[in-house]
Amino acid sequence: MIALLTGVIAYKSPDHIILDVHGVGYRVHIPFSTYYELPEEGGTATLHIHTSVREDAILLYGFRTRLEKSFFQLLIAVSGIGPKLARDILSNIQPGALAQALAQGDLGKLATIPGIGKKTAERLVLELKDKVGKLDLSSIPAVDAREIPGDAVTEDVISALLNLGYKEQQVRKALSGLDSTGSVSVEGLLKQALKILMK
Repeated sequence: MIALLTGVIAYKSPDHIILDVHGVGYRVHIPFSTYYELPEEGGTATLHIHTSVREDAILLYGFRTRLEKSFFQLLIAVSGIGPKLARDILSNIQPGALAQALAQGDLGKLATIPGIGKKTAERLVLELKDKVGKLDLSSIPAVDAREIPGDAVTEDVISALLNLGYKEQQVRKALSGLDSTGSVSVEGLLKQALKILMK
C-alpha cells in the first residue's frame, strides 16, 4: 500500500491534486485543510497517504499531517462512514474542533456537517470519544491563507462546496452576499460561505 508520496503538484483543486512523482501522476483526494497548506502548482509537496481499495477502483487520500490521516482512519472505521464522507467531514471541521466536539459529545455541532445526521453524529461520539483522547493534538498546524484572483477563488469555492454535497442553488445564494472581488483567498471565502450554509 502507498503510505507517503513526495512530488511536484501538476494540478491543484480544493478536492484533489495530481502529484507528479518521477513522471507518474497520482490523483490524490484531499480535504480543505490540506489544500490550504499546499504550495501552488509546480511546487513540491509531501503527503501522508491512505490507500482505499474498492472492487472497481484504488483511490488515494492525502493529508499534510499524520494527525489528519489518523483522524481520517478513525472516521472510516465507523460504520456508515466511507472515505469520501470522512474527507468531507475533515473539510468542514478542523481536527482540533472535531476532537473537541467528539470529546464533549457535541451532537449539535457534528450534525451541522453535510452528510452527518443526528444518528451518525451519535455513532461518531459513541465510537470515537475515547479513541480521540489518545491522539496527539499538539501538532495541529495553523491554516495559511493564500491569495488568488477573485474569479478563480469563486469557481474553486463553488466546486468545493458542490463536492461536499451542497446544492448549487444553496451555494450561489450563500456566495451572492459575499465579497469575492479583489485579493480574497479561497480559505477566506470558503469559511464565510460555510458559516452561512451551516446555520
